[in-house]
Amino acid sequence: MLRPIQLKPRNGDHMSKRDPVTHRTPEQAAKHRRTYQARPDVVADRVKMNQARDKMKKEGAVKKGDGKDVHHKRGYSNERSNLAVVSAARNRGHKV
Repeated sequence: MLRPIQLKPRNGDHMSKRDPVTHRTPEQAAKHRRTYQARPDVVADRVKMNQARDKMKKEGAVKKGDGKDVHHKRGYSNERSNLAVVSAARNRGHKV
């Protein structure tokens, strides 16, 4: 009696799908969340970014779905003079 052949996943199959933005597999993305995104310094920076967004929302400068980001001009200080509203495209992925 013949045994069925076990096929390995090829590129494009469900097991090797990569995120179109980060180019990570689901396993790599999960590891990134567990290791990098849970670090105390990264969590603290994210808290400050969220607080800045909330501050600008209260002022009416940004709203959900407007395609804008709150930009920190120098570091993560949430003083109003350090915050600016810019397009998401300008604020993300800029080259140094």
